[in-house]
Amino acid sequence: MGNRCYPVDNKYCVVGNRCYPVDNKCCLVGHYCYPVDNKYCLIEIEVTGQPSSLKSNERQSRKNTNTDSLLKREQGKRMNCHINRILTLFPNAIARKLLLMLIFILIFWVIYLASKDHTKFSFNLENHIILNQGNIFKKYSHSETPLCPAVSPKETELRIKDIMEKLDQQIPPRPFTHVNTTTSATHSTATILNPQDTYCRGDQLDILLEVRDHLGHRKQYGGDFLRARMYSPALMAGASGKVTDFNNGTYLVSFTLFWEGQVSLSLLLIHPSEGVSALWRARNQGCDRIIFIGLFANRSSNVFTECGLTLNTNAELCQYMDDRDQEAFYCVRPQHMPCEALTHMTTRTRNISYLSKEEWRLFHRSNIGVEMMKNFTPIEVIPCNKSENIKKNCQIGMKTPFPSGYTLKKMWITAFCKQIKFNETKNINDCLERKLIYLMGDSTLRQWIYYLQKAVKTLKYFDHHGAGIFKTHVLLDVERHILIQWKKHGHPFVTKKLFSVKDENYIPREIDRVAGDKNTAIVITLGQHFRPFPINIFIRRAINIQKAIERLFLRSPETKVILKTENTREIQQNAEMFSDFHGYIQNLIIRDIFVDLNVGIIDAWDMTIAYCTNNAHPPDYVIQNQIGMFLNYIC
Repeated sequence: MGNRCYPVDNKYCVVGNRCYPVDNKCCLVGHYCYPVDNKYCLIEIEVTGQPSSLKSNERQSRKNTNTDSLLKREQGKRMNCHINRILTLFPNAIARKLLLMLIFILIFWVIYLASKDHTKFSFNLENHIILNQGNIFKKYSHSETPLCPAVSPKETELRIKDIMEKLDQQIPPRPFTHVNTTTSATHSTATILNPQDTYCRGDQLDILLEVRDHLGHRKQYGGDFLRARMYSPALMAGASGKVTDFNNGTYLVSFTLFWEGQVSLSLLLIHPSEGVSALWRARNQGCDRIIFIGLFANRSSNVFTECGLTLNTNAELCQYMDDRDQEAFYCVRPQHMPCEALTHMTTRTRNISYLSKEEWRLFHRSNIGVEMMKNFTPIEVIPCNKSENIKKNCQIGMKTPFPSGYTLKKMWITAFCKQIKFNETKNINDCLERKLIYLMGDSTLRQWIYYLQKAVKTLKYFDHHGAGIFKTHVLLDVERHILIQWKKHGHPFVTKKLFSVKDENYIPREIDRVAGDKNTAIVITLGQHFRPFPINIFIRRAINIQKAIERLFLRSPETKVILKTENTREIQQNAEMFSDFHGYIQNLIIRDIFVDLNVGIIDAWDMTIAYCTNNAHPPDYVIQNQIGMFLNYIC
C-alpha cells in the first residue's frame, strides 16, 4: 500500500481531475471517506501486480474470504458520506429530520424489492441480452447454426465419401480409343430362356443377353446402361423389365407378364459401358458447365454478376452459406451493393465439355437408345386361371420392388399393394379434407398443382405474390380446410427463365418449418437440376433431407412423407449433362440413403419407363396416376 496526500481547498478535496466535497473531517474520494488533517486528506492507494510468492497468494485468499464483510462496511461508509453531503444542503434541523426519515424509508423499500425480485430481474436481463444477440446474428448471417447439430459435418463427409467409393467401384474406368471397341447393339445376341408357345399371366420371362463390340468380339466386362420394357400398344399397356449385370459381358433380363394378350419386348442400349465411364468421369470434374447469373437490385440500380456453387475468381464474393448443412452458393459482389441485394437468378449453358472428341461420338443421337431385340416377335400371354395373391392396401413404409407395377389402358396398377381408385372429384375431396400438403422440389411436382387445379374444381388458386412460373404455388379449399403448396428446391436450379431468390430455401430448411401432424403430408422430389453437377452435391442434399425428415419424425411421427423419384427424360438432350444415366445413379442413391426411413415411394422412374414418355414433363394421364398413388398413401 502507498500513501498520497492531496491539498484541500475550503470545502473540497482535489483528487486527479475531480473535486470532492469535504464534510467536517471527512473527504469523499471515490467510494471511501478519509480523515482530513489541516489542508490534506489521506488516501490509500493499492499497488497492483502479480503475486510473486505463496505468501502473496495467501494474502489474496484471506482477502477473498473477507469480501462480504468488507463490502458491507464500505457500503455503510459510502451511505454515511452521501447522507452527510445531502444534509449540508439543509441547515434547518426539522427539514433535516424529515429528509432523514424519507431517506431511510426509501433505503428499506429498495432493499425489500431487491431481495424479492433479484432472481427474476437477473433472468429477464439475461434473456434480453440473449435475444439481442440473436437479432444481431440473424441480421448479419446468411444462415442459422444450431448449438448442437444432430450429425456433425465430419460424419456427413464420411457418408459422402463412403457412397462415392461404392459408386466408383460400380462404375470403373473403361478407357477406349475407338467406337469399334465399344458395345454394339447389332452384334450382341439376346436369347429367351425356356421358350414356350404361350405363357401364363404372372409368369416370369427371362432373356440372356451376351454383348459384343462392333468388331464382333465378345466383351469381358459389363457396365452397359440398358433399359428393358414390355408393351402392348392395343391395350395401352407397358411395364419395365429388370436387368441383372453379371459383370462379364452377360446380362439377365427379366419380365413379369402382368397382363394377357400379345406382348412385345424391347431392350435398349442407352449407353455402352465405355460411354457410362466417360459420363461418370466428366460429371465429377467440375461445376462450370452451367453459368448462374444473379441480379442485384439496389433502388433504381440493377446489376448482373456471375454466381455458382463454386467460383474461380479473385473478385470479392458474396457467400450464401448454410453452416449447419454445409451448403454454399456464391456470387461476385457488385460494387457499392450489399450481398443482401441479390433478388433473382437465371442460368445459361457454358460451352465447356470434359468429354474427348472420340467420346462424344458415343453420344450422337444415332448411338443412344439403340434397340437390341429388333427381330423378336411378340409373345402370347393367356390367363391360365392362376389365383392372385391377396395384397394389403397401399401404405407408407412399404418396400417397393422393381418393377413396382404396370400400366393398362393408361391406368397405373401397383404390383405390391392394393389400390383405391380416385376417379371422381368427391373421392379426391374426401381424401384431401383438412389436409396440409407441401410439395417440395422441381417442376415435375409443380405439374401436380396444375393437374389438381383442373381436376378438382373446388380447389382455388391463391395468387402468391411473385412473378413467373417458379414462384410459390398455392391451392386452397377454405370450406374443406385444404391447402396444397408447391415450392421449388434451392440451388442448383437450372433454367433460362429469371426466377426470384428472395425466399430461397433448401428443402431441409423447409421441412424444419413444418410442424406436422396426422393431416400433414410432404412430397419431395429432386434430381433433374442436379444432373449437370458433381454427384457429391446431390449426395449431400439427400443426406441433409434425410436428417430433416428424422427431425420431423421426432416432433411429429404421424406426418406422412413421400418421395417421388425422377422421371425419365428426352434422349436427345445434351447427354453429358442430362443423360438418364445420371438420373439412374441418383435414384440408386436416394433408395440407399432413405432405406430405413418410414416413407412412401412413388416410383416415377418405373412409371415413365412403363409409359415410355421420354419427357421430363410427362402428359396429364401420367401425372394423374402419380397423384393417385400419393392419395393411396395418405388416405
